[in-house]
Amino acid sequence: MMREVEFLFDYISPNSYLAWACLPDLAERHGATVRPVPVLFAGFLKTYGQLGPAEVPPKMAWMNRDTLRKAQLLKLPFAPPFRHPFNPLLVLRLTAQDMDEPLRARITSVLLRAIWSERLDAEDDSAVGSCLRAAGIDAEPLLAATEDAAVKARVRANTERAIAAGAFGVPSMLVDGQLFWGYDDLPQLERLLAGTDPLATTDVATFMTAWEEARRRGHHRDRG
Repeated sequence: MMREVEFLFDYISPNSYLAWACLPDLAERHGATVRPVPVLFAGFLKTYGQLGPAEVPPKMAWMNRDTLRKAQLLKLPFAPPFRHPFNPLLVLRLTAQDMDEPLRARITSVLLRAIWSERLDAEDDSAVGSCLRAAGIDAEPLLAATEDAAVKARVRANTERAIAAGAFGVPSMLVDGQLFWGYDDLPQLERLLAGTDPLATTDVATFMTAWEEARRRGHHRDRG
C-alpha cells in the first residue's frame, strides 16, 4: 500500500500555504499520497495555553518577513490576507465535509492560494462561493452544509485527533506515526519518505528517556 501523509492545516496559517505548495510533489516523488485534514489552530492554542503569533508583535513581525522570504524563493504569489487574525471556521467546515479526496485537495489549493495571494475574505461566504465557482467547484451545497452540526463536529474531531497524535501547531504532517511540524520540516519529512532518516539508525528510545529524566530534574514555571 502507498504511504499516506496527513496534512494537518488551518487556513489562518501562511506556512500552511507554503507547505501545501510543495507537499504533493514531494510525496509523489517517493510514492506517497497526501490527505489534507482541516483543523482549528485556536484549539491547539487553547489546549496548550499558548498565544498565537499574531498576539506576540515581535514574533508576528518576524514571521511576516520570514514567510515573504520563503514565498519569494518558491516564486509563489504572496500577499497579506484581507484580515488577520480571521475566523477560519467557514472555510475549515467547508473543507472538512464528506467528499472525494481529490476534491478536498483541490478546494484546499484554491482557498489557500486565494486567501494568501488574492486577499480573499475567508469570513465572507459570498466571496468564498465566488472563488470556488471561478475554479469550477459547485459551491452552494458546500456552503449550505457549513452550518450542519455533523460538519461542525468533524472539524472538532479532526482537531482533537491531531492533538491526540501529538500535533501542537500548523501545518503538521503525520506519516508512519511520526510528526513533522511546519514548512521548514519538509526536508526531514522527505528524508523519512526516501528511507534516509538519520533517526532510523539511532537509539531514539534511550535518547527520549534521557530527556524525560532531564525534564523531571528541571525547574519549571509555576502556572498556578
